[in-house]
Amino acid sequence: MTQSHYPRARKRFGQNFLHDEAIIEGILEVISPDKGQHLVEIGPGRGALTMPLLSRCDQLDVIELDRDLVPLLASKLGHHKHLTIHEADALKFDYRQLQQHGEKLRVLGNLPYNITTPLLFHLVEQKACIEDMCFMLQREVVERICAEPSTKQYGRLSIMLQHQCYVEQMFVVPPEAFDPPPKVESAIIYLQPLSQNKGGEVDLARLNQIVTAAFSQRRKTIANTLKKQVSLETLEQVGIEPGQRPETVTVEQYVELTRCLQLREAT
Repeated sequence: MTQSHYPRARKRFGQNFLHDEAIIEGILEVISPDKGQHLVEIGPGRGALTMPLLSRCDQLDVIELDRDLVPLLASKLGHHKHLTIHEADALKFDYRQLQQHGEKLRVLGNLPYNITTPLLFHLVEQKACIEDMCFMLQREVVERICAEPSTKQYGRLSIMLQHQCYVEQMFVVPPEAFDPPPKVESAIIYLQPLSQNKGGEVDLARLNQIVTAAFSQRRKTIANTLKKQVSLETLEQVGIEPGQRPETVTVEQYVELTRCLQLREAT
């Protein structure tokens, strides 16, 4: 089927179809799929990554929301016995149902920019069934996820994902690698769920609440942004100076702060 016969990219799905062969090969090198592994591709689009994956793995599930693309993928690739196509919303999909023999899933895809953050959080909630993840995201978002403390990119996304995953930016992808070209640069990110969360275990909803409040006004000190929830004594107990800005506090310190608050609330 020629490219001209495919449906056009839809703005409401945030679609930008990858077509650059060198970039596709670079992504495959990062994933380095092996026979016997169970791969899951989110948003296969026109199948640019799906096709080479099929020759390198024994089991591939793809999740596509666009109902016009699903039959085209099925007609082009449906003869592969180890491919299963799911017409579904990746934001609502239960990835645990794909496990058949207790194996962990390797998840990948070119994620629509408009659902990146909620989808990443949805996946991390199910990290017990995930071995690792490799995604194409907006470069700015990748830089925020991988940001170190005391940088302008460091914030809620950095803390919540680094608490639960090893994260690494792999390489940048230019707009011309896509059809249609997006207005921003993209980047490949690799994430691997941690067996033990960075800083230890705390209630994730409570951690998210603290971090969200801390970054609600970035220019203010952490003592000011958290004054309704945290005493100066508690801040100092975990090694945080009241005059620090929220972006200078480490992942481990936010986790320890949350732990202290949970203990106080429990007594």
